[in-house]
Amino acid sequence: MQSEINKCLQILKEGGLILYPTDTVWGIGCDASNEEAVSKVFKLKQREDSKALICLVADDRMLKKYIKKIPDAAFDIIDISEEPITIIYDEPQNLAQNLIASDNTIAIRIPNDDFCFQLLRRFNGAIVSTSANISGQPTPKSFKEIDQDILKGVDYVVNLHREKINTKPSSIIKLSNDGQVKIIRS
Repeated sequence: MQSEINKCLQILKEGGLILYPTDTVWGIGCDASNEEAVSKVFKLKQREDSKALICLVADDRMLKKYIKKIPDAAFDIIDISEEPITIIYDEPQNLAQNLIASDNTIAIRIPNDDFCFQLLRRFNGAIVSTSANISGQPTPKSFKEIDQDILKGVDYVVNLHREKINTKPSSIIKLSNDGQVKIIRS
């Protein structure tokens, strides 16, 4: 696993794209603070850049680096959730501008996955995680369902967990600083 992490770190630091297994589905990833790399993700997915992307962080400490004010409820949700959960936060900071949604929010997940955790810790920064499909196409449930254009369009494909089958992406909840809670995807 360490050699895979080292290869990913090199690509991420160079502004490249990786294809990697997450705690949910296979994801296309890049340095979440690199605007040029984020643009490459939108282009590869053939996705409008007005549609926001999710990013991953390793832990609460890293989350605080990217969100100005984290609602207390976020920590409770993260602690009690047994399934992968992505939270949309207000007022992101230290991220690529084209990663931030037009309403000044960002979707972030702390994955419960050893590979992702170690990669994020060693990278010491947020990494984009968007499903490994062309926009509008179904989300691949396994590595072998990933479109050839995606496989050819990234700079590195992680050689781990390729046999794993995932059933669904994470749930998404929006926690606004004004106290509003909205379930976006369950």
